[in-house]
Amino acid sequence: MEDAKDGIVETIKTVVYALLIAGVFRTLFFQPFWIPSGSMKDTLLIGDFLFVNKMAYGYSRYSCPFGLCPFNGRILDSEPERGDVVVFRHPVSNSDFIKRLIGLPGDRVQMQNGVLYINDEPVELVPDGVFVETMEPQGPQGLLPRCANGPVGQGGVCEKQKFIETLPNGVSHSILDVGNGPTDNTPIFTVPEGHYFFMGDNRDNSTDSRVNQLARGVGFVPAENLIGRADRVMFSSAGKSLFFVWTWRPDRFFKRID
Repeated sequence: MEDAKDGIVETIKTVVYALLIAGVFRTLFFQPFWIPSGSMKDTLLIGDFLFVNKMAYGYSRYSCPFGLCPFNGRILDSEPERGDVVVFRHPVSNSDFIKRLIGLPGDRVQMQNGVLYINDEPVELVPDGVFVETMEPQGPQGLLPRCANGPVGQGGVCEKQKFIETLPNGVSHSILDVGNGPTDNTPIFTVPEGHYFFMGDNRDNSTDSRVNQLARGVGFVPAENLIGRADRVMFSSAGKSLFFVWTWRPDRFFKRID
């Protein structure tokens, strides 16, 4: 009887230790993230699941949880790079957002007729066909996509123009365009020191740094709000539940994020 009790105690201790280790691992190195909206299409789709690399930008600038960061909190003390897909805390709501890093400290960023200008120079933009999806509720929230081909009924074909955008540092990525919208023409944003400017790849369906924080936008994001870089989609499901196996997207499993 005593042996049985000891076995139960050891099992409980093992489970507790495993949970503690998993919690520390999550806190220090990686954070899971589900894509809840279509603001980053077609790079990221609603229902994509990924791990955020919290070591990408180092700990020396940011707080070190529980004082457990190795090497005095100086792992990979690198700067965020233009074009990175980054998870960050919203400066006002503190909610987690995911967008593409467009503007670095000191940059001048502007949109003119749907074209991105960085430091008064237009980025390279090349047509890349059409992004097609079905007009239907997407993900657990049942969000409907926006379409460039006019009003589309349920089950219809929803289209968006697709382009390859190349940033000044040579990073190329896909963006989507629905049409002329309120964020396609903006004033010049000068990024303050210690802050960054983010935009969604689905340019007409993203509330990002182009939108003032007073209007529930992101505005400029302080460096300390950066959580980490998204490098790879681990799993993807188009359905309302993870258990709807028939809605899984195997072609997106372990897909690199460009």
